[in-house]
Amino acid sequence: MNTTTPKPSRLPFLIPLLVIAVLVGIFGKRLLDVSQGADPHLLPSVLLNTPLPEFNLAALPGREPGLITAELNGEVSLVNVWGSWCVACLAEHPFLMELKKNNAVAIHGIAWRDSPEASLQWLAKNGDPYTRIGQDPRSVAAIALGVTGAPETFVVDKMGVIRYKQIGPVTPEVWQTTLAPLIAQLNK
Repeated sequence: MNTTTPKPSRLPFLIPLLVIAVLVGIFGKRLLDVSQGADPHLLPSVLLNTPLPEFNLAALPGREPGLITAELNGEVSLVNVWGSWCVACLAEHPFLMELKKNNAVAIHGIAWRDSPEASLQWLAKNGDPYTRIGQDPRSVAAIALGVTGAPETFVVDKMGVIRYKQIGPVTPEVWQTTLAPLIAQLNK
């Protein structure tokens, strides 16, 4: 009778090594991309060059109309996702007010994950650069747009197609180097 015990399988020990090897490969590829000039902050949007998702967001009280996708056609515009709780939105806001003052482009707002009272208070205190504002307390539009954080701003052409996604605040530099040239091109 043979009393030798079976050898334990090596598979349970190899699985963690395989997982680590795959992760090292992914991180290595990303580092190589960055070293070759790729922007590490760039999060490509799958919605670029596609129609703005359909939504019909209710207006803030006393701030009609709301934000309806179909009503944005006919002009190049910015759709800015913001919240009264967002520190970066507060930093961005004075420049949006300047754009409004100069009639540079129509700016529409999505008040994301905010109460109507908080949004209205914030706008009363900081100014209102928006032509239209829709409430998005349950992230319906934000999810459809693939929003990862606030602020995010979308350039939408006259046909309602998303042409650019700005992640983070719109600054004078972003405006000068990216948004203004694109908007001028889309307005031709």
